[in-house]
Amino acid sequence: MKLSIHHPNKTANLFTLGSFLLSLLLTSCDLNTGVFEKNVAIPGHQWESSFKPEITFDVQDTTALYNVYLVLRHTDAYNFNNIWIRATVQEPGSAEAKNQQYDLALATNQSGWLGTAMDDIYETRLLIQPQTKFRKTGEYHFTIEQLMREDPLKNVLNAGIRVEKIK
Repeated sequence: MKLSIHHPNKTANLFTLGSFLLSLLLTSCDLNTGVFEKNVAIPGHQWESSFKPEITFDVQDTTALYNVYLVLRHTDAYNFNNIWIRATVQEPGSAEAKNQQYDLALATNQSGWLGTAMDDIYETRLLIQPQTKFRKTGEYHFTIEQLMREDPLKNVLNAGIRVEKIK
């Protein structure tokens, strides 16, 4: 008698493995490992000024310095060389929020798009708060708002925050 062993479809296994690795890659990291990143999808790739992504991360080490980046993904059909952003941060236990406006370059006339490309999608990490020291432990709340004259701002795929502990 010959035993038959069932082997799952290799294509299905590769798809499952690929999906798992992609979800692992896109999952936010804990600042205890030195890096936190969270990106929020822009509905319909058209960033309405009323849509303000909110990102929360936890800080436990108030002795370390951190670099805070705005992460932006857009297509090459994006209409501008820059983006105006208002980033608002609220410290743990504080009712008051502090905000700052940034005019961030995404391209130059000489070099084109500044971010890394994959086909027609560009990702740019823009340093908005270098060597930042968080004063309190706990959850910090960031809100990102686009301030461009085009509303909705077309061809923006994701906006997010990346926080890196400086070693």
